[in-house]
Amino acid sequence: MGREAALSIVSRMADRLRHRGPDDGASWVDPIAGVALSHRRLAVIDLGITGRQPMTSQSGRYHIVYNGEIYNFPDLQKELGRLGHRFRGHSDTEVMLAAFEQWGLESALKRFIGMFAFAMWDKQNGALHLCRDRMGEKPLYYGWFGEHFLFGSELKALRAHPAWRNEINRDALALYMRYNYVPAPYSIYQGVYKLPPACLLTVGDAASGMRENFSPFPGDESQAFHPVEYWSVKDVAESGVGHPLDMDEGRAVSELDTLLRDVVKQKMVSDVPLGAFLSGGIDSSTVVAMMQAQSGRPVKTFTIGFSEEGYNEALHAKAVAGHLGTDHTELYVTPEEAMAVIPRIPALYDEPFADPSQIPTFLVSQLARRHVTVSLSGDGGDELFGGYNRYFWGRNIWRDIGWMPRPLRVAGAGAIRMFSPQWWNAVFARLGPLMPVRFRQPMAGDKLHKLAGVLGVPHAEAMYLELISHWNHPDTLVKEGREAPTPLTDKARWADLRDFTQRMMYLDTVTYLPDDILVKVDRASMGVSLESRVPLLDHRVVEFAWRVPLHMKIRSGKGKWLLRQVLYRYLPQELVERPKMGFGVPIDAWLRGPLREWAEELLSEHRLRVEGFFNPGPIRVKWNEHLSGRRNWSYHLWDVLMFQTWLEHEKRAVQ
Repeated sequence: MGREAALSIVSRMADRLRHRGPDDGASWVDPIAGVALSHRRLAVIDLGITGRQPMTSQSGRYHIVYNGEIYNFPDLQKELGRLGHRFRGHSDTEVMLAAFEQWGLESALKRFIGMFAFAMWDKQNGALHLCRDRMGEKPLYYGWFGEHFLFGSELKALRAHPAWRNEINRDALALYMRYNYVPAPYSIYQGVYKLPPACLLTVGDAASGMRENFSPFPGDESQAFHPVEYWSVKDVAESGVGHPLDMDEGRAVSELDTLLRDVVKQKMVSDVPLGAFLSGGIDSSTVVAMMQAQSGRPVKTFTIGFSEEGYNEALHAKAVAGHLGTDHTELYVTPEEAMAVIPRIPALYDEPFADPSQIPTFLVSQLARRHVTVSLSGDGGDELFGGYNRYFWGRNIWRDIGWMPRPLRVAGAGAIRMFSPQWWNAVFARLGPLMPVRFRQPMAGDKLHKLAGVLGVPHAEAMYLELISHWNHPDTLVKEGREAPTPLTDKARWADLRDFTQRMMYLDTVTYLPDDILVKVDRASMGVSLESRVPLLDHRVVEFAWRVPLHMKIRSGKGKWLLRQVLYRYLPQELVERPKMGFGVPIDAWLRGPLREWAEELLSEHRLRVEGFFNPGPIRVKWNEHLSGRRNWSYHLWDVLMFQTWLEHEKRAVQ
């Protein structure tokens, strides 16, 4: 392919990502090597031409396109300057290239503190390097299309190449129906993969037969080309638990306070306006408190409010902002405004994604972008410091049932399932006044049937998989779909941790966090050209958190004990202590009300049969039960609806 043709194609691919980089765009081609790079820039550091990409290293050896931020680049720049390197500007991209030339690729990677995904062509060795940050904050997709190896931050860039094909991976669809997201390294498309976090993939020249000797799985030594981990959450977790902090609680609080202040200060470096999302919860409040403590002016904070009871965090956020003295902006959103986001979801995410909090996350990003270009968020605190409610009830359930012989548990599950959830609900309603308070549960029948689903499992991890699954048997739902292995089902990838709660936290950190939470935040924020930074996922915080003993995380039935003690230094306890509230919307009520007609069309039995991806029976049963009010199947139905909406978008894109 000639230079002009390659430039035209790669520029068109990058233009599909204009929302990620509205400020500038450029391309670079080496027609002899058959390599083309293109970039869209959201200018945050070094706004002038010296920060433009693709960028070439001083020696001409390396050519890079890069998305993200290296927060410690000023320190690296000073060190490299002492070693004789000279810089045209003050961008972190230029510092990265100098670091690669000075220390080599893998040694330089280990020095970086940041979030990043990059592709770098090594002219000297004839090799292309793809790399992703340690925790997976920034995305990177890749795949083979004939003789073409394509990559990009989002799937829509790959779609712009003439060789693109869009064959749906039914095995990945089965995984999606279980988890509500497509887990790495898979994507919804056959032959297209996500580079896992903390991985480096090196691809040689086309003559080396790399396509035939390729595996998307990290550490697959059976193939010549596969992702290689340069850092490992598994190693960090095992090492941290094996070598816990040897200090009293007061010193541990001070150590975490100092570390978080330093981390947040680094994340505030920006040449453009900067702010923060503020929900009023522990994590976002901690980040904002650290920001305000180190800022000479009020920090800009942003919150979305809803009128529906049980979904509105705006009042808590306003109280926190008032105490800290931030420049706070809140916007109350009507149900109609929230539902108007739904048609935009397929284009934002490029593949099925069914976390309902995608809607408010997009809305708060949209609000923040009116005022700032960079926003900090509090994601990661739950996984690192034990915040999810499932860490308490999952541990308690296994403690109560794990000692029983499995045949006895299986028999108990059968006894529960002999009667419908409605029957159990009626029994509990009738006997409620005679029962102890702790047994008076709303929707008791649903909870008993959920318990029945885990009673017969062989081990704690299997119970956890059942509890976090949406559709428990997706291979019977997705036609010709078979679930591929993930870190939740592959024992070889489990961390060697004695405590079940720690094992749950680890599994969330390597699955739910990068593949759901960080995907949600990245696509929602970059969809409106807003850079989101996540201080709690700095790898130094991750390494510190895994050294914190469990009793300093979970205490008296509540998580984040140590993080709470830090926050008490900045906020009064009464502003911190409140029930945990998810960042969601009332999907269950919407499906019975204003979204009913839309959902009915997408879930019609005829349509499901004609499209040929799902067995309609189980879906129609859940839809009818949900409409009747007998059960709340909103999460299960949202999974199907988000796939159906995405599929509809996919068909229009092909036409």
